[in-house]
Amino acid sequence: MEDGSAAPPQQHEGAAAAQRQATLHDVARTAGVSQATASRVLNGSIRNVRQENVAQVLAAAAELDYTPHLSAQAIARGTTNTAALVVSGVDDPYFSTVAGGATQAAEAAGLIVTMAVADRSPERELQIVRTLRGMRPRAIILTGSRIDGTDTRAALIEELDAYRRAGGSVVLISQYDLPFCTVSIDNYGGARQLARELVGLGYRRFAVVRASAALRTSRDRCEGFVDGLREFGIGVEARLVVEAEFSRRGGLAAGRELVRQGLGDTELVIAANDVMAIGVMTAFRDAGLVPGRDIAVAGFGDIGPAVDVVPALTSVAVPLRQVGLCAMELALSNDDVSRVVPISTNVVLRDSTPRR
Repeated sequence: MEDGSAAPPQQHEGAAAAQRQATLHDVARTAGVSQATASRVLNGSIRNVRQENVAQVLAAAAELDYTPHLSAQAIARGTTNTAALVVSGVDDPYFSTVAGGATQAAEAAGLIVTMAVADRSPERELQIVRTLRGMRPRAIILTGSRIDGTDTRAALIEELDAYRRAGGSVVLISQYDLPFCTVSIDNYGGARQLARELVGLGYRRFAVVRASAALRTSRDRCEGFVDGLREFGIGVEARLVVEAEFSRRGGLAAGRELVRQGLGDTELVIAANDVMAIGVMTAFRDAGLVPGRDIAVAGFGDIGPAVDVVPALTSVAVPLRQVGLCAMELALSNDDVSRVVPISTNVVLRDSTPRR
């Protein structure tokens, strides 16, 4: 015999909501609480909510398979549960290692990291920051060299300052150039120490592969290296300073240019980063030279592949994962004071620069 009793109204409402995308209103009605109470529970603000109401809201949300509307939560709270990392590129292990450290710190704080690629373009970086402001992440971390002579600096400061006034946190992994907290790597000091170490190994005649002087990271490293050589009365011929793209492809092109014009009595080529150095080594092999035997090569950054190439690459080690970890922890500390956190570097000698 069929039971003609009607199901409770809330049960009908729950079944109907389950057939479409449930809303906060649906959760509140199914739980028998106000929409404001349901919102507080689902946003994690349960301090002034009775425990039985918390349980009812969570049960209703599970029953309806409710997914919070992240944009609405961002408007209500002022931020989302995300942190944004802006990197110069994804093809360089330097940035992926930094991102690993930042992600570790973010996950410990219950946040998800989103990543955007500026491709070393100040205009693209500014566009990304403008977009991120609308997405309301908890923090924005800009990682990558500052570039001199751009016309976006003032606009970038304005965008980041407005974002910070709205409750966001800003940290740079770079040179201290903008009025925000900065994790600053000692590029100059590390390169100067590298010059001293290489002179100590017996090298006296050098070539330099660098990026544009406008790229502060490359400039700081090259100036540090040249100043370190100057302590010993050693200089570098202008023709042996080759400018190229700050990438493996750039290093390959620079290495070919050095071979084309003639290395002469050059003993060692220093590149402004490891991926450039690896490109230089490839160019030398293509020309019939054996890196580490016929000519020495050194880089900067000590990325993972530095120990995988043959011969293993001499480099200046930067604690990249720690850099990312430090930057994210600084971003989440709610420290309104713009301060600089220095990061030390150290020279790692390997087979690509044997003693002479």
